Amino acid sequence: MKLIYSLYAILFCGYLYGQSSFIQPPFTPAATRLNGYQQRLQAAENSLANQIPFKSIGPAVFSGRVADVAVSPKDPTHFYVAYASGGLWKTENNGMSFQPLFDQEIVMTIGDIAVDWTRNTIWVGTGEVNSSRSSYAGVGMFKSEDGGKTWQHRGLEESHHIGRVVLHPTNPNIVWVAVLGHLYSPNQERGVYKTSDGGKTWQQTLFVHENAGAVDLVVDPTNPNVLYASTWERTRRAWDFVESGEGSGIYKSTDGGNTWTLQIIASSGFPMGEGTGRIGLAMYKDKNKSVLYAILDNYFRRPKKEEETKKEVLVKNDFKTMTQSEFLALDEKKLTTFLRDNGFARKYDAKTVFDLVKTNKIKPVALAEYLEDANSLLFDTEVIGAEVYRSDNGGKTWTKPMINT
Repeated sequence: MKLIYSLYAILFCGYLYGQSSFIQPPFTPAATRLNGYQQRLQAAENSLANQIPFKSIGPAVFSGRVADVAVSPKDPTHFYVAYASGGLWKTENNGMSFQPLFDQEIVMTIGDIAVDWTRNTIWVGTGEVNSSRSSYAGVGMFKSEDGGKTWQHRGLEESHHIGRVVLHPTNPNIVWVAVLGHLYSPNQERGVYKTSDGGKTWQQTLFVHENAGAVDLVVDPTNPNVLYASTWERTRRAWDFVESGEGSGIYKSTDGGNTWTLQIIASSGFPMGEGTGRIGLAMYKDKNKSVLYAILDNYFRRPKKEEETKKEVLVKNDFKTMTQSEFLALDEKKLTTFLRDNGFARKYDAKTVFDLVKTNKIKPVALAEYLEDANSLLFDTEVIGAEVYRSDNGGKTWTKPMINT
């Protein structure tokens, strides 16, 4: 318990004095990680256990997260299943048995796959696209031209987490990739990438900023030169997760993904700003037009209910707009209860905090900021949550379809 209180004290002092005591270490470069794979292969070859055969002893109850499924358009019993941290599997008998295809590569984590069924070509974007502490990074794109028997690494090493892989419907050399980027650190290799030579080279055609990457990507079924990409601003730390921001948005390209235009503006009807979170996209052809759907993880706060303004105890949000004079007029017992209930270090009693505010060493909002982590945002404060939007004019304007319940 002493260790826990000490950590609380360190964190709180950082907020109190406006100085961060955390120095973020640099991320491990892709070259080092790729070299580590070669070292692992060498160690496995020299291992004393190398000659001991392994055999399956049956399925496990917990099998992990499925990241994507690709089904043959001609034979639905033939499909591929990609796992977030369990590689790629193939079945040709409707799931009665599966064959692993990605066990010998540098990573097992997958964000998305795309299959060219005509040419027996599989594209794998590595790195799970979710943001849990167990979402391990990938090392870019892989390609197989023989149905998964052999693989070639096709670049984008610093992508870490890939949200979507989209193939051109008629040109096998053109592929678009939505790169979310590093989970725990900012990086420039985020956004939308395009290859026109089958993955030999890539061009970054959409970049927002170092903390916002592309999370989803769709192509218009009536015109492959028209694409839509969604970006997501997120900041993950071991102790926190901010999953929305102004870098989240929807972009449109009309020249095959070479240039992009932001579709979310003030008059579009789609939420924009600090509360805009992750966006998923889907598109279909309706008669003579294409309809675009977006599901938004909306982190804007719900309006306060009337009864919430009549609380007899202090809550975190009370301090966000509180002035110095209002704070100093607080009841000392109420402030003591708030500090104890929220795990503040014992040395920060009501008298000490009153003195810090009175001498302008901190502002009242510091007490709220100290508690503003991923858990408080998720559980203590109500957000709007998931919403579905529809656009019938290429993303210019958006409406929320009525849902009957």
